[in-house]
Amino acid sequence: MGRRTLGISIAVCLSIFAARASQLPLTAKDVGLMVRMGYSSGVMAQELSTRHFVDTLDSTKEADLIKAGVTPELLTALKNGTYSVPPEEIARARGQIAAEAKRRALEAEQSRKFNTLYQYQLAKERSVAQVQAAGASGIYNFVKGDLVRPLNGSLVHADDEALSHKKLIAFYFSAHWCAPCRKFTPELVEYYNRVKDQHPEFEVIFFSLDKSESEMEAYMRETNMPWPAIDYQKLKEKEALKKSAGDGIPSLVLVDQTGKLLSSTYAGAQYLGPAKVLADLDAIFAGNSPPKIAQSQSP
Repeated sequence: MGRRTLGISIAVCLSIFAARASQLPLTAKDVGLMVRMGYSSGVMAQELSTRHFVDTLDSTKEADLIKAGVTPELLTALKNGTYSVPPEEIARARGQIAAEAKRRALEAEQSRKFNTLYQYQLAKERSVAQVQAAGASGIYNFVKGDLVRPLNGSLVHADDEALSHKKLIAFYFSAHWCAPCRKFTPELVEYYNRVKDQHPEFEVIFFSLDKSESEMEAYMRETNMPWPAIDYQKLKEKEALKKSAGDGIPSLVLVDQTGKLLSSTYAGAQYLGPAKVLADLDAIFAGNSPPKIAQSQSP
């Protein structure tokens, strides 16, 4: 949605609010706000005659109205009940005001959620664009400065320079709360430790789906993950990496240093399992090519 369209939508919402509010009796807060907005005493009297006043004035509200600029004559009329809602209508009027307040709160929450989703989509699009614009060293440039690795019971920044020489990178999407992940992770650790010396061009990078940074750190420590991970605080900035990861975990996505997709746990919506990617890696290490997939894609 463009900024112009978003602005139009907001304007429409405001007009709807105004139309609804114009049917409701006025409170002391409404009167004070309208006076501050420039409504004259004559106009306020007309509004109050039509919509009536459904509030009681205590010392605090009276002081607020005086501060807002309400004239003594109008204040006296409000205190004397000149514009008050008839007694038999008070309960219904207050119910209408409560219902309107509830509607506004709901619509404000929906607007907040929409704005959050909109900002997330913009960030995701920027993330994808950064990968695509990075060129021959796409993956290295995209994650540079945002990698950590376990050391002496804590996470420290990983050596970025080491990644610049990697030609095959497997992003591992996993989480401690996922039972299949906890089963597969030791297999991946064993595989990595077995091939890393013979194939220094290969690296695994952990993309955590844990619910907190402490859970991610504990997961890496408990399973002795020997590879680096995306800094937990930077994960939202790296959402583009999930493009080929599918909806389920554990998931492996193998790319080259430019971000070109070589193998994935998923074939479209079909879950093939991370072992499929390890088999493709073995084929690559043996000098063969893995089964053809959409080579033009990026993570």
